Order: sequence, then structure tokens, then C-alpha cells
Amino acid sequence: MASQSSAALLKWAQAASRGFAAAAASGPSRKVAVLGAAGGIGQPLSMLMKMNAQVSQLSLYDIAGTPGVAADVSHINTKAQAKGYDKDGLAEALRGCDLVIIPAGVPRKPGMTRDDLFKINAGIVRDLVEAVGKHCPGALLNIISNPVNSTVPIAVEQLKRMGVYDKRKIMGVTTLDVVRAKTFYAEKNGVDVASVDVPVVGGHAGVTILPLFSQATPKVSMPQDVLEALTKRTQDGGTEVVQAKAGKGSATLSMAYAAALFADSCLRGLNGTPAVECTYVESTITDAPYFASKVKLSTEGVDKVFDLGTLSDYEKEGLKAMMPELLASIEKGVQFIKSG
Repeated sequence: MASQSSAALLKWAQAASRGFAAAAASGPSRKVAVLGAAGGIGQPLSMLMKMNAQVSQLSLYDIAGTPGVAADVSHINTKAQAKGYDKDGLAEALRGCDLVIIPAGVPRKPGMTRDDLFKINAGIVRDLVEAVGKHCPGALLNIISNPVNSTVPIAVEQLKRMGVYDKRKIMGVTTLDVVRAKTFYAEKNGVDVASVDVPVVGGHAGVTILPLFSQATPKVSMPQDVLEALTKRTQDGGTEVVQAKAGKGSATLSMAYAAALFADSCLRGLNGTPAVECTYVESTITDAPYFASKVKLSTEGVDKVFDLGTLSDYEKEGLKAMMPELLASIEKGVQFIKSG
């Protein structure tokens, strides 16, 4: 799953040292937009997408500062042509896009709750998704802006209102939860992180994040206290970074890395090489109408949503415990559009 994406990103980095002479994958030319490209996540993500050999055109949009970001990444010796757009250029940035990635919005700061984020980011996501619905309704949409548990339903309801919703196209990016779970599992158990896979299901905030360590590979038996500590650290990974940065940022670099992994899998799927990743999508595998689980990414986006598989008793308890918060977050996003 994500280990395949990690290997792909490693190939980009290795190829960079050789001037990208060996970097390329064959396939259709793909146009990708990053909305929020001048922000803390957007800038490193823009660089990583410029490095992706599947990208031929890279649109970088933000309300300010984007021409500078575009000028900077445009000097990287890869085939993607980067262009920056400010607040008046959103339509042009989106036209013809195959994939749109949205990290726009404010980041978490110490003391901020996800409700605080919602009050600011909900409107930003709604407006950007409305533009996507107008100018590239067939594009895949990767939503990073928090709180993802609510912003994905916002995006869906906005596109439904416009009559252009396709459930295969809308995905909340939860790959950072997988990246963290893999890292923490490998460190704790002394295994090669490149060989590790850990599915992470549920949502993308606190207790709604449920790493399925019982399904991790390679299989390592862990005492209950270690299992609980790893689960808690995975759930609180974002807070760990916010506190460590002491008010000067959130998990921007690791989020950009994770978003680039997921975007690469989306592009590979579009180009005819199916990929399996965990992502937050419209779902019927639990009582929640949106849920993160393994999906198959193919030429039209989400081709299949996989069941959860066999859960341990501890994971079953975690699944039950997350539901009230997850369902409330989903409903909050739905009502934001319906009451607007």
C-alpha cells in the first residue's frame, strides 16, 4: 500500500541527484493544481509535485505570494511546467486539471481546537470546491484542509448542490496517519520502516484515527501497554508537532510528504496502474457515511472501497468509541452547506 508510494517518492529523490535523467514514467500528460500553494504545506508540496514525472503542468494558486513560489520551483530541472496564480487567476489555474490538491486554510496553533479551524477553513474549502465544480468538475479532488472529517462532507454537499458530484473523485487525505503509524511501529519494534505497512482507518482527528496494528506487516506481537501508547501517539501526532514548534507552525513538512505520496498514487491510478491507499471517502462499510479505509485507486478515482477486515477486540472498541465524534463532525460539515 503506502510502502509502494514511499518507494516511488524515493525514486524521485534518487533521480534528482542525477538530474532526473531516469525519473520518468510514461503515460498521459497530467495537469495538477495546488490550491494554497504559498502556505506552509503548499510550498513543499508544490516542490514535490514538480518532482513527480507524471505531472506535465503544475498550477500553483493562493491569494498572495504564489508568483514567487512558482518562480522558485520552476527552476527545478523536471518536465512539469509550473505557473503561479493569485486570487484573480483561480479559473485559469483549474481549467483542464486532472487532480486538484487543497491544503488551503489556516494551520493549527497551540490551544486551537478543530472547531476553531472549522470556523475559518469551512468557507475557504466551500469556495475553492465551488470553483473546481465550475472549471474542472471531472478532476480528482484531494482535500487536506482541516478538519478533514468535516471538510470532505462540505466538498461533497457543495458539488451535489452544483449537480456535478461523483463519489469516486472526492478524497480526504489521511496518508499522514499511515506515515506516522508506520514510523512509530518500525521504531518501537526495530524493523525496517521501508518494509512496514499499517492500515489506518476512521477519520483524521484524535480518537477518530484508528491504526490497525493487528493487521500491520511485518507482524510483531506487542504488549497491550505498548499497543495503546502507539495508538495514542498516532492519534496525537499533529498535536505533538504543534507543541514542538511552540506556536511557529504545524505538521507542514510531513503533511506535504504524505500528500505527495497520495497524489502520486492517484496519478498512477489515473494512468492505468491501480494503487491501494487509505483515504477518507463516502463509504458504507460502517455506520458513518464517510470513513477512511483502504481503497483501490484506478482510472476514475476510487474504484473500490475495501472492508475493514478482521479487527482485534481493542480495535473494535476503538471503532465504537470514535463514532459519536466522527458522526458529529460529518453532520457539522453537511449542515454548513445545507444551511448556507
